[in-house]
Amino acid sequence: MPTPRGLRRSSPITILLATILTVGFLVFIFSSDSNTTLSKAEARARAKGAASHPLSPPTSPFRKLTQKPNGQRTPPPVVTYQLNNLTTSATPAANRETVLILTPLARFYPEYWANLLSLSYPHELIALGFITPKTREGNAATAALQAAIAATQSGPIRKRFASITILRQDFEPPLASQDEAERHKMANQKARRASMARARNSLLFTTLGPATAWVLWLDGDIVETPASLVDDLASHDKPIIVANCFQRFVDEKTRRPAERPYDFNSWQDSAVAQELAAKMAKDEILLEGYAEMATWRSLMAKNAVDGGDPRHEMRLDGVGGTALLVKAEVHRDGAMFPPFAFYHLIETEGFAKMARRLGWESWGLPNYRVYHYNE
Repeated sequence: MPTPRGLRRSSPITILLATILTVGFLVFIFSSDSNTTLSKAEARARAKGAASHPLSPPTSPFRKLTQKPNGQRTPPPVVTYQLNNLTTSATPAANRETVLILTPLARFYPEYWANLLSLSYPHELIALGFITPKTREGNAATAALQAAIAATQSGPIRKRFASITILRQDFEPPLASQDEAERHKMANQKARRASMARARNSLLFTTLGPATAWVLWLDGDIVETPASLVDDLASHDKPIIVANCFQRFVDEKTRRPAERPYDFNSWQDSAVAQELAAKMAKDEILLEGYAEMATWRSLMAKNAVDGGDPRHEMRLDGVGGTALLVKAEVHRDGAMFPPFAFYHLIETEGFAKMARRLGWESWGLPNYRVYHYNE
């Protein structure tokens, strides 16, 4: 019997490759991927938190409007939120508490996004909010951020976040450059930090929803934190708590990797600083980390102990915003970031003062480190 023409033209290698491809395709179709499938309980939890109409708070994910059989859309319902039932506890994941992570973003660092994705807190309980400036750098950061979001939100389900909001600033930034040296010039601080305060307030007021339990302020140049950052900070059950921000670098003398403190805005007040403030005009502000204005405050950055207990707490009068966890009720009470001199303080330090006036205390973890990008 003659061999069919198709088989005469097919070599053994071709048949082998076809067999392998067929088997691989069948395995792909019938196997379940743990990263892309959810249990029924997880699916219900995600559906429960989803927005049912466009008027839902922006911190809820969007679901399309339902339609009647005649094609007309159903009207959005009136939603009642019981804020008294909203918990902020030391075990937020176990209590299914939602976290809003807010980031003012002037530049996009892939390391920041990779670190964000590595957070172990359930991503379906995390809403993200970003605000970018109206500059060329801001445009580039927005484009890179949107690309990263598209990849994440179309990837494995457990990596996807509940919702993501991007805002563009509606005011001009005071500095043309975001280079580190320019940002930290003493002469630029009041205008720069007033602009930062306005950006933070715009982001906060736009994205804070009635279901938000915690707000984590995470700067866009924080590129390394423990994966358990949210759980670790929340476990102290403080209304305001901040990690200690360091920076990795290569020591020029030893040519070995080293670390140095970076954020000096978390501190305990001093009598010297209070005396300086008493002599200032009402619109002047105190600044930390400058030899020209020695305040002799006790800086959390200088209280870090290598190998020290990461759970050690210290009470603070001023806080930085690099990795700052705030109970949402503190913001709801009215604590925001003053873009003006508030008791001679501004932005995050002014926020701590305002919160204190409202009855909320601030705390820091000197031995719990997060790391800033090294420019």
